[in-house]
Amino acid sequence: MEIGIDSFAAILPDPETGKLPSSTDRMAELIEEVVVADRVGLDVFGIGEHHRSEFLDSAPTIILAAAAARTTQIRLTSAVTVLSAADPVRVFQEFATLDLISKGRAELVVGRGSFVEAYPLFGLDTRHYDELFAEKLDLFLKLGETTDITWEGRFRPALKGQGVFPRPHQSQLPVWIGAGGSPESFARAGALGLPLMVAIIGGSFDRFRSLVDHYREAGQRAGHNSEKLKVGVHAMGFVAETNMAAKDAFFPGWAHLTTKIGRERGWSPPTRQQFEIMAGPDGAFLVGDPKTVAAKMLQASETLGGLSRITFQMSTASLETEAMKQSIELLGAEVAPIIRSTR
Repeated sequence: MEIGIDSFAAILPDPETGKLPSSTDRMAELIEEVVVADRVGLDVFGIGEHHRSEFLDSAPTIILAAAAARTTQIRLTSAVTVLSAADPVRVFQEFATLDLISKGRAELVVGRGSFVEAYPLFGLDTRHYDELFAEKLDLFLKLGETTDITWEGRFRPALKGQGVFPRPHQSQLPVWIGAGGSPESFARAGALGLPLMVAIIGGSFDRFRSLVDHYREAGQRAGHNSEKLKVGVHAMGFVAETNMAAKDAFFPGWAHLTTKIGRERGWSPPTRQQFEIMAGPDGAFLVGDPKTVAAKMLQASETLGGLSRITFQMSTASLETEAMKQSIELLGAEVAPIIRSTR
């Protein structure tokens, strides 16, 4: 099982003063987080894509390219690229360039996005939410197969044999499908034979088993080898020396963002009790000391029928910059050896 980190480059106010940190300083800290993850031997680091004031990740490939110049081993991915709201040609060019800079370490997780701000920002209609993704994914995958492409769709001008450059260092850019809870998304990933990254940001892991089975069944019906149907999980997570230290570092930022987003979506404000349940044995938060987190990761893999990758969304603890770095170090130095010893 590969182990990684996903960041949304969250920029959070100080819980006591309400003051926001400098965006410049936060970006510098984020690059340092990737450097630490590379140094301690983690497998992958992902940057999300949002177009909101709480996050600094509206241009993830630029952040990943900056990280590529300072790292040597870790794979660099999006988490996720909102492909529905982008031009697939431009996305391909950006990630091919990242792949050249990183000498073959670029990947993508593509999806429709759980936030919809990108759609009106780029002049797109959310009523075409799914159709946009299906068409643009089709084009993006074809771009990986040929340099000079002829293609026609509904939402983008046709391509009539134009060349798309540069080409990546890898023969093919690895593409994962990001999915939340839509059965259609799971089935599409399976039918295409693409690896699946499941965003599990609450509740429990076991409630996703039927969806993961749906993905694998769709892939097998389409004739894809089971080894090709990899499943990863993106989960809330944080590691500290003790369970309480991990929860105390992670909770304030998580509560702040969940409360703010919840107001927009009609959710009740989160409570510490709810957080404790999700960080407990049956919840989907990977928050605790190294042994607790490792055991929960292994249990999640068993519950979901075998996982190829788990990535930790820990950027809600971004105010605690030293705790963030320590968490990454513990993930590489203490959690990863437990997980890798079970191979």
